[in-house]
Amino acid sequence: MKSEALLIVDMSNDFVHKNGALSAGVAAQKIVPYIMEIAQTFLDQEGLVVITMDAHQKNDKHFELWPAHNVVGSWGQKLYGDLGNWYEQNKNNKRLFYVPKENYNAFHGTDLKVILNGWNVEKVHITGVCTDTCDFLTLAGADANGFKTVIHSRGTATFTKHQELFLEHAKLCFHTEIIK
Repeated sequence: MKSEALLIVDMSNDFVHKNGALSAGVAAQKIVPYIMEIAQTFLDQEGLVVITMDAHQKNDKHFELWPAHNVVGSWGQKLYGDLGNWYEQNKNNKRLFYVPKENYNAFHGTDLKVILNGWNVEKVHITGVCTDTCDFLTLAGADANGFKTVIHSRGTATFTKHQELFLEHAKLCFHTEIIK
């Protein structure tokens, strides 16, 4: 796994907790154990784990389109539940990174590509929320930056009815491998 990275996308209170501003609800809560298990496997097998997290300012123009969410430093932006505890226990691991982002695509305007290239990553695995927005557009960013892509259907969720459609669309558009 040395040339592979797991991206954990937007697993915040606002996207996962039942009281979150844009929660995918139970579907997102159910994927947490799977994400924690695969993240630990990546670390144990010398892969990289990158938590990418929406990071908005209070007056972000993004809130003209969506309800306010993931405001920097807020409860809503914190990692959800047991995943937050897992991060705290592992945050000093040199193979674990936290990358704040302002765009749906975790590559846009961040140093994600630099981090991955610095560790000679060739393949990017995607987990987190939401399958049809940030996960899909991060896959597009990975593909545009020359990475092979994998998405874990058991490790992704959304608040729409488009989960399967976007998994198949990722396979069609980016030749993304789907792990069921």
